[in-house]
Amino acid sequence: MDLPLHPAARVLARHPAGLIAVDKPPGVRSHPNSAKPDPRALLLLPYNTKSETYDMDGDRSRIHLLHRLDSPTSGVVLLATNAAVAAAAREAFARHAVHKTYHALVRGRPARPAETWRNRLRVRRGHGNVRADTGSGDPAETRMECLGTLPGPPVLSLLRLRPVTGRTHQIRVQCAARRFPIVGDATYGDFRFNRDYARQSGEKRLYLHASAIRIDGDGKQLPAFSVESPLPSAFPVF
Repeated sequence: MDLPLHPAARVLARHPAGLIAVDKPPGVRSHPNSAKPDPRALLLLPYNTKSETYDMDGDRSRIHLLHRLDSPTSGVVLLATNAAVAAAAREAFARHAVHKTYHALVRGRPARPAETWRNRLRVRRGHGNVRADTGSGDPAETRMECLGTLPGPPVLSLLRLRPVTGRTHQIRVQCAARRFPIVGDATYGDFRFNRDYARQSGEKRLYLHASAIRIDGDGKQLPAFSVESPLPSAFPVF
């Protein structure tokens, strides 16, 4: 099946059971904000918010969106062409049998080379905006490893982040709460530094990339599936 992908997106891998991994560029939406096709969305198709599917040929052929990335975040997004496989995959997400890895370029350096971050996050929605903060709400947990630093000023670090939970803006908020915001984060970041870095680098983007995803198969409907997306060239070399 040929997918009508956004021109800057590409297929990373397919599984015969009906799983498709797509590399989403920064600035592209995981799905439209309405039912109509959106040229800024991952697939150039109508979207059904109730079934969470892109619809081809009316509702006779559906592409199931299994999870989302924020528009500024790049990297792996999973789709399914089989309804039963999609249902099993969503169940796997719910029972934490899907494992994600992100890479983030942050300002500053963590005090420890590796640790587990635990917070409570509260999400507020209003006037078309979404924002999360720490202190109350649902538990959020992420495992962090610092892969390297570049001398400043200011110091920059490359982090590998494996979220255990999947809260809205989880990684972005947890980085900012520890005073090493993700470079290019227009919501939780250092806005003056973001502007200066974009001018110096010639790249204006959020430096957060969904670099890998792995599904533990259930031995029945859902196959084991693993895929990686290379770190974008916009990230500095460490």
